[in-house]
Amino acid sequence: MRLNNRNKAGFYNFISTTILLIFVFGCGAFFMELFKFDFLGKGTTALLIIVPSFLGLIFYLRGRQIFEYDSDGEALNFKNRNVLFYQKAISDEFPKYKLVSYEIIDVLILQKLYINVSSKKNKVITLKYDISYLSKKELKDLKFSLSKVIKENQEIKREN
Repeated sequence: MRLNNRNKAGFYNFISTTILLIFVFGCGAFFMELFKFDFLGKGTTALLIIVPSFLGLIFYLRGRQIFEYDSDGEALNFKNRNVLFYQKAISDEFPKYKLVSYEIIDVLILQKLYINVSSKKNKVITLKYDISYLSKKELKDLKFSLSKVIKENQEIKREN
């Protein structure tokens, strides 16, 4: 099964650019209000910087926007990248039989996927991906596919 949200990259780029522009104009309006005009008053002037900063912080904390998953064939492929350049892209590929378990953490506006993979020395490695920008249907399909792979791995282990 293949799953990706690359088609939304333009939208996320637009949102990040809009937040940046709102912040720049908010800073300009803040300084104009502080030194030249006095329309808003002292308490509400800070909101011109606080609100765009808060929006930018939420956008940044939610993590990488683009998530790609491919379970076709004998390997699992995970790619997680950002529409902007400030975070390094994550790309992992490993055989399906190495998948041990997965866990999805959902905290208010933030969702993370933790994949546990067995290594050569019988240790478990945890891989982390940001899935906050996946839709509910995409998340449901991802859970179904990962559960299916884990179930197949358990059946093969029982047979051996």
